[in-house]
Amino acid sequence: MHDLRDVGGSPGGLGTFLFGLGLAIVGGYLLLDRVTVTGGYWGWFGSYGSSFGITLIPLVIGIGLLFFDGRSIAGNLLAWGGLLIVVAGVIANMRIHFEPTSLFQTLVILAMLAGGVGLMARAARTAGDGGDRERRGDARSEG
Repeated sequence: MHDLRDVGGSPGGLGTFLFGLGLAIVGGYLLLDRVTVTGGYWGWFGSYGSSFGITLIPLVIGIGLLFFDGRSIAGNLLAWGGLLIVVAGVIANMRIHFEPTSLFQTLVILAMLAGGVGLMARAARTAGDGGDRERRGDARSEG
């Protein structure tokens, strides 16, 4: 029977896992804090900046068909397809930039993120992944 502190079957892995989780959370937060996301102009079905409205046409027609007949296959296809077009358009027109940061700060952020993920993976691996070889060697020497 395993103790609650034995994460993934490794003895005492809970402290390592929580420390790694904390490092990964802080590193991820600092990395995401340095990213700026802005919107761009739509360029679908027309000139830039004036084509968002036309992407709403399938969504509006689909919603209208669903209000007329709630079981309409065409209404479902148009509504869900129109919603997918709008979401894809928003994502496609985003501009994502990493703000100017010193090399030292960037390395600290990435080291915290990678180190935290590594500690969590080490704590969560089962005892048979690495420590099993030493136990087999000890058992052979005793017998």
